[in-house]
Amino acid sequence: MDFGGGDEIRFERLGRAGVVTLTRPQALNAVTHRMIKALGKALRSWERDEGVDVVVVKAEGRAFSAGGDILHIYEAGRAGNPPVEFFADEYRLNAYIARFKKPYVALIDGIVMGGGVGISFHGSHRVMTENAQFAMPEVGIGFFPDVGASHLLPDLGGSFGMYLALTGNRIRYGDALWSGLATHTIKAEDQASFLDRLALTGDPESVLRGFFVSAKRETDRPILEAISRHFAQPSLPDLIDSLDRAGNDEFATGTLATIRTRSPTSLRVAWRQISAGQTLSMDDCMRMEFRILNRMLAGHDFYEGIRAAIIDKGSKPQWRPAAIDAVSEADVEAYFAPLGDRELEL
Repeated sequence: MDFGGGDEIRFERLGRAGVVTLTRPQALNAVTHRMIKALGKALRSWERDEGVDVVVVKAEGRAFSAGGDILHIYEAGRAGNPPVEFFADEYRLNAYIARFKKPYVALIDGIVMGGGVGISFHGSHRVMTENAQFAMPEVGIGFFPDVGASHLLPDLGGSFGMYLALTGNRIRYGDALWSGLATHTIKAEDQASFLDRLALTGDPESVLRGFFVSAKRETDRPILEAISRHFAQPSLPDLIDSLDRAGNDEFATGTLATIRTRSPTSLRVAWRQISAGQTLSMDDCMRMEFRILNRMLAGHDFYEGIRAAIIDKGSKPQWRPAAIDAVSEADVEAYFAPLGDRELEL
């Protein structure tokens, strides 16, 4: 089936299932504009198709999707043509997946980050194997946790979502299951059988009952309690002060060291974004994120972060401002200001 994705994304009808496969394994299935548009077309077609009971999204290779194609974004932005329309279409797709009327099963066997999260974790069933790893590492490249993270992360108990947003740390499938990010976990070796059964029945709930294997949480209770205590502080400076006052506590020391490597602007924006998302609908979260995005693409830290991570691999980014207390409330407020006639239309 051809929805315009070329060799980057494949669409098939297998029995009662519409199956999407990301086919850029050499690029860790980084999401492109072409893939976004093709997936949107497929979903609209399959939502109307009475022969399709369930949609499955999976990927080739060792990663589900390591995010968006940030090198392309960097080059376009540096050339004075930041790809705002790519993000607009991506955010519209994220919002559409969240309200998709049929079961939407993301089968995640490998790394899932950034843009990969946007096309998987807003669906009804997030199924992870023991090979899966989840992260939203954007603050480490001067960006912010987008693709609906402001809707997804606040729902996690014990301030775990704020912890993931501000550190960018990776978690495995057990933490994802117990935090609520994943809805089910299965064995990697069972994926083909799971897909065959799903194609036959079109009923993910009944099929998952036969394949579900519970995963233990990887993060132990004392660390979860520390996350809840520190990341529930009423402001970002209070959070940093809380970690700092913990003294020689290994978790607090390591977490504070991680946070201090992140973009101060990104941290301040992410703090407010995740806090605000607690009371916003998915659509309103996407509108908020689009406002932030436009300011990030016009700023300094995003391009500096990609330069340090991708262009001059391993170099230290020079953030502007370089300290959290140098980012004013007015600076943060500007990221959330209305865009006038450029607001995201959903």
